[in-house]
Amino acid sequence: MSLHELSATEQFDALRGGEVSSRELTEHYLRRIERLDAGLGAFVTVTPELALEEAVRADKRIAAGEWAPLLGLPIGIKDLYPAAGVRTTFGSAALAGFVAPEDSWTTALVRRAGAVLVGKTNTAEFGATCYTHNDVTAQPAVTPYDLGRYASGSSGGAATAVAAGLLPLATAGDGAGSTRTPAAVCHLVGVKPSRGLVGSPALVSTTVEGPIARTVADAALLLDVMADGVPACAPRKPLRVAMWTDTGLDGPPHPQAVRAVERTAALLRDLGHDVREVPIPAGCDERVRQALRKHFASSVHAAVSTLVPPDDRGSLLPYTRHLYAEGEAMLGREVLAVEGILAEYAGAFLAAFADFDVALTPVTNGPPVPIGHFLAGGVEAVPESMLAWSGYTPWANFTGQPAIALPSHVDEGLPHGVQLVGRPRHDAELLALAAELEDAALWQDIHPPCWD
Repeated sequence: MSLHELSATEQFDALRGGEVSSRELTEHYLRRIERLDAGLGAFVTVTPELALEEAVRADKRIAAGEWAPLLGLPIGIKDLYPAAGVRTTFGSAALAGFVAPEDSWTTALVRRAGAVLVGKTNTAEFGATCYTHNDVTAQPAVTPYDLGRYASGSSGGAATAVAAGLLPLATAGDGAGSTRTPAAVCHLVGVKPSRGLVGSPALVSTTVEGPIARTVADAALLLDVMADGVPACAPRKPLRVAMWTDTGLDGPPHPQAVRAVERTAALLRDLGHDVREVPIPAGCDERVRQALRKHFASSVHAAVSTLVPPDDRGSLLPYTRHLYAEGEAMLGREVLAVEGILAEYAGAFLAAFADFDVALTPVTNGPPVPIGHFLAGGVEAVPESMLAWSGYTPWANFTGQPAIALPSHVDEGLPHGVQLVGRPRHDAELLALAAELEDAALWQDIHPPCWD
């Protein structure tokens, strides 16, 4: 068995037991990155010298009997989050030469936990899109299941790397689904924790960092470090589960999105949970869609204004420039009005949880999409195009609830996933339910063609 076939928790156990060294494990992943990443677009920056130095130090600590939660495990950090001494571009060619002077909050937690930094994973420019295609890397991040289709975004590089066996674990960030949609199209587990559980500063107020991994246990291993401990809660059974497949938009759900939810609902019932189909608590009408667009325009404007000098803004992507201009034209009272609309939208979903513990929905409205799909109608059509495909996820960012994407099945070689959303601060309960589904074989241990 090759080393990358072991789960992250199995690799950690092997490191502690002396069956493999951190240097051996790190070299294995560096070789796979060198061989495979040119066609995958998983990494913005690879740090082989730093990684090997950190691996050697980890081996010495392990030999001395030291313990740390991620000691010796290779990891990738999403390129929206700085790592001291390492190039951090925020997915933007305007910042292609920026070297971070210090770690972000979560990066520091991960590094203090003993993880070996292999590199920075590819991301959308300032995390603004649900696809990972920028002017920093020659190759967009693609799902390793089909190299002509996006790995979604903005955590596309993280998902690509883990799914292709270039990393055992990776950090991600989710402002409207940016952890969950990449996980879904790469047959992975992706966790968006409750608001405030992970304490890293974010570029947009709805964004929270979390893990992308192959198994629920692996995701929990990394989340416990990123959150500096996950509050425990007593598991309850049977859980009351609300399910819907309605997109909340004008179009119908994709047949495979419906299939993913229905097969998961059947399994939950077999496990003893009370699953009821309900109407979607709130539709995403024109008023809400415009508020979502303006919310992210305001966020991108703030990021660009803070990070990119005026003379360098000409190298921003056309869609980023479009959002920046829209954000710049907004008045303060308009920003407040937008947040009020989104708070009302979120309130409808929170009210629905008075009678339920968990919501079950699709993650995406269909399979991963071909490269260029979202830009086919020009920059002004990008928000509607993205929402039509990824509209199941943003509401949980505005409610602040924990959400997890789980694999469901693979159809014609392409992955599909399901989303579980829990009550605020019931992250442990949600992870326990996800682990229960994993143990009951909701999904098979399937890998893309490049895996072997």
